[in-house]
Parts: sequence; structure tokens; C-alpha cells
Amino acid sequence: MRASRLINILTTLQARGLVTAEALADENEVSVRTIYRDIDALSLSGIPVYSERGSDGGYRLLDGYRIRLNGVSPAEAQAMFLSGVPGAAADLGLGSLMAGAQKKLTAALPEDLRESARRMQSKFHLDAPTWLAEGEQPIYLPAIADAVWNSKRIRMRYRSWKAEKNRVAEPLGIVMKGGAWYLVARVDDTARTYRISRVLDLIVTEDRFDGPKDFDLSAYWDENTRRLERELYPNWATIRVSPWGLKEIEHMAPPYVRANLELSDDVDERGWRTARLPVAQERMAVSEMLRLGTEVEVIEPLDLRRAMQDAVQSLMARYAPQSAKLTR
Repeated sequence: MRASRLINILTTLQARGLVTAEALADENEVSVRTIYRDIDALSLSGIPVYSERGSDGGYRLLDGYRIRLNGVSPAEAQAMFLSGVPGAAADLGLGSLMAGAQKKLTAALPEDLRESARRMQSKFHLDAPTWLAEGEQPIYLPAIADAVWNSKRIRMRYRSWKAEKNRVAEPLGIVMKGGAWYLVARVDDTARTYRISRVLDLIVTEDRFDGPKDFDLSAYWDENTRRLERELYPNWATIRVSPWGLKEIEHMAPPYVRANLELSDDVDERGWRTARLPVAQERMAVSEMLRLGTEVEVIEPLDLRRAMQDAVQSLMARYAPQSAKLTR
């Protein structure tokens, strides 16, 4: 712990210049007396740190003393400061480590690259959750992250769409998508995906395992995503859609639907066009089409068209004037 604290003190002085003992104590969560001893240790090891007395005093490094990272380009420095998502790191229990790492990197960069990295942070902000949705912060996320890192088997009680299940799993990796956290784990020699917010109970065992040597988390996730999209949208529909409705589809529809949307060139006098697109099972497909209101007409398949007719008639009956309902 002390070695890490000494490095943190050194990089703080290098990044910020003059710093008081009180500020260093607060940042490292130790007493001021401990900071005095740490400063003495740095001085004895040959680090040119000296004090300035007075109300505006503190500690600073001798001008010109720096730790430098050689061979880092401005673009690389910018990319390093853009690559982390602070909220995600905090959820994983790594927020303070990320902040410390970025501070050390800032201190080690030459002045021109340091300014370039600061500009990158001031002009770009990464917000992972989608609009109108909050990112998840599952209570077991830090523990699962630790199990992933240390290759420890876990026992969990998990709530799927259908039922609660008990699982013994070998955690292989964690993915954040759209503000939600997912665990990729090996169960019965098969890699599977679990939404971490649905883990009801968790025990991280001391039983370690050897993960599959050829497992590629990124490749698994890409293939799993494509498979899930195909399963969620197994059918096709032909529709007539207005210009406004088409914009809504481009705005609201999932990426898989947008990517596979087939739009004809025929345009009627109102600007309506024929389109063919993937749709979910009937009940979900009706719900998604109803979101477009009067801006869409389902042509095929006939079963989906009839389901839309039934839904519209049900809505008409539900929203009929009260007097009309009473006369029935």
C-alpha cells in the first residue's frame, strides 16, 4: 500500500505542481503525519521534492523533474483518455483506479501531449445507456468482475424470463451493452449469456478453473448478438408506410431491423412507399406496428394483417364514447 501511495504522491505533485500536505492526505485517505513521513521517504530516495512555507505553501517537485512516456503520439494520448467509460469503471469497482491511472498518465506525458489529452476529455463524453433509460448498477457486478478476473467459479440463483434457476458457472467475461451488464459464463461446457441484474444470489467460490484457451469474448458476443437478433425477428412483413412512419422506423427500430429494411422505389401521390422488413412473433409485431399509428398499413402476411385488424377493432371498442358502450 505504501509503495502505491508514494507513486500517487509523486504523480500528483508532477501533474498539479504545488500541493498541500492536507490535500495529499485527503486524496490518499491517510493522516497529514503519514504524508510528512512519505515526503521524507521520497526525499531520501533521491526524488527532488521540497516544501514552500506560508499560507499558500505546500510541496512541489524541482522544476524540470519529470517521468516521461517515450514514443507516445498526440493521437495515442487522446485515444487513451477517450477509451474509458467512467460510469462503467465505477460500476465495476474500478472508478478510483481509472482516475488514478489517468492522473498518472497525465503526469507522465510531456506538456504538449498533456494539453492534447485534456482537450480530448473536455470535448468528448461517453454516455453508454440509451436515451430515456438509466444504466444498470447490479449489486453483484463488482463480485462477478472479481470472479472473472481471478477465474473463480460462482454459484448463482438466476431469474430468467421463465423461472428461477440455480447455476454453477465459470465466468469468462463481462459485456456492457446499452447500459446493461451481461456475464458470459461457461455452464455444462457451453458458453452462455446472463444479464447480471437478474442474479438474485451469488457465491464466489475459491474453486479456480482454466478457461478455454481459444475463447474470444468479442467474437462470441458478436455472434451471440446476431443469433439473438435472428431469433427475435424470425419473420418478414410487407407494409405500406408514410414518410413520417419511415422516419419513425429509422429512429425507433432496432439496428437489425433497420439494416435489413428493403424499401421499394414506388411512391404514391401521398409519398407512401412499400417496404419489407423483419418482424417479431405476431403479438410483438402487432405492438411494434401499433406504435406507428396511422402511418403504416400491414399488407402481408395475412395473419399479421388480421391481427392488426383485431387490435384496431379492440381499441375502437375500448375508446368508444361511454354512451355508445351503455346502449350495447
